[in-house]
Amino acid sequence: MSALISNLEIRHEANAACPTNGKAGRRVDTQIVKAMLDLPLNVLRNVEYRFCPDPDCPTVYYSADGSQTFTETDLRERVYQKHPQDAGVFVCYCFRHTLGETLAEGQRVAAEINLGIKNGQCACDIRNPQGSCCLGNVNAIVKRALGDASVIQ
Repeated sequence: MSALISNLEIRHEANAACPTNGKAGRRVDTQIVKAMLDLPLNVLRNVEYRFCPDPDCPTVYYSADGSQTFTETDLRERVYQKHPQDAGVFVCYCFRHTLGETLAEGQRVAAEINLGIKNGQCACDIRNPQGSCCLGNVNAIVKRALGDASVIQ
């Protein structure tokens, strides 16, 4: 399917699979790809981009048509989903909390993020490589660390 938007053709592919691992990735706004790339932005095309969270796949972003991929070496940040066991990788990109800090001080980290969200200080839509709020990741980490089935609110 294609749509004309401001005379630019943007293709949409419903279940576009990552060309590297064949798994369908989550659609992300091109703005997050622009913000995360450590490359000249003229490499981007007017197509839909997807996020591949698979830690075993080197691709982070790919075009929905499969013709373009970006790996962590192309980005400004390391990606938590690609290093889910690395204590030094950021889980929260807005408030700069690492996995190690979240495991050690999870409830404090979650509370600080919640307060930041309430104060309008969150920018996960452009700072988090996945293009969405980190709180789900943080809550899952805290839940895992506590060995508890409850979600931190």
